[in-house]
Amino acid sequence: MVIFDGRAILLDVEGTTSSISFVYDVLFEYAKQHVAAFLAEHREDAEVLQLAVSLAKSAGATLTVDEIAADPTRASLAAVELMNRDIKDTSLKALQGMIWRQGFESGEIIAHVYDDVPPALARWCDAGVDVRIYSSGSIEAQRLFFGHTASGDLTTCLQGHYDTTTGPKREQASYEKIAADIGIAPRQILFVSDVGEELDAARSAGMATALAVRPGNRPAGGLLDHEPIESFDEIVI
Repeated sequence: MVIFDGRAILLDVEGTTSSISFVYDVLFEYAKQHVAAFLAEHREDAEVLQLAVSLAKSAGATLTVDEIAADPTRASLAAVELMNRDIKDTSLKALQGMIWRQGFESGEIIAHVYDDVPPALARWCDAGVDVRIYSSGSIEAQRLFFGHTASGDLTTCLQGHYDTTTGPKREQASYEKIAADIGIAPRQILFVSDVGEELDAARSAGMATALAVRPGNRPAGGLLDHEPIESFDEIVI
């Protein structure tokens, strides 16, 4: 159990609010299946092309905008390679968010959240706690995710979103930036994640931490001890 008397709660997504299997078996698979068609359909979209150039570079392929516009095959293969390797590439995450928008808005994708998540979000909001999300998934993807869950639209309970444009999730400076953006001292923020190295970085920045222990999660790793919780019901505010 975590007794928290601060003012804000920062949440990870994968392995914390939603299952790892949903992210990999549903979201990633949808993106892999649709990336080639998406790039072909948007071959005249400058933003999409620049994202494709960047992610291809991360995969070790040097492609120009004109080359991708003429034939997006190599860029789509690079995107799939990065997803298979679970590379936290900012350009890839942005492209995934665009692809997932189609799936969420069409109803093909409905986001999974653990049963304890919706009532906890409502409870914290009612108590005046500032609840925000920090995920490697793009901010657009986060908003789509929480706007289309099996429990309905949960975005009204969320006051902000952060992704890797803020900084890597395993670096102390990222959490310092988030605290500064919220406008409160780090010690007034509780960060909940299933990844020990992320929790270590948040603790180093001065935040309170809790380790999400969910079915199917990998060993947490990290160097420091963080209070384990199996449900958000164990967070007492």
